[in-house]
Amino acid sequence: MEGTIISLVLGAVAGWLGGQFYKGSGLGILGNIVVGILGGYIGYWGLGKLGISLGSGWIGYILTAAIGAFVLLFLLNIILKKR
Repeated sequence: MEGTIISLVLGAVAGWLGGQFYKGSGLGILGNIVVGILGGYIGYWGLGKLGISLGSGWIGYILTAAIGAFVLLFLLNIILKKR
């Protein structure tokens, strides 16, 4: 249970950071959590393919997930603007 709560908090922080860098509209706490967690997967996959590691621990996870969240928000913006 503790690990789940930590993942949700870190996901929310990472999603918020990604949104701040992207300068998009606010997604709210639930949106930040979802974007942060999905951004974590995208960030670890993409940076792993490039051979880049931002370290382990909370800071490394937040930075990696924030980069992934930024990429996710960028792609969603491209997709939704075309509609």
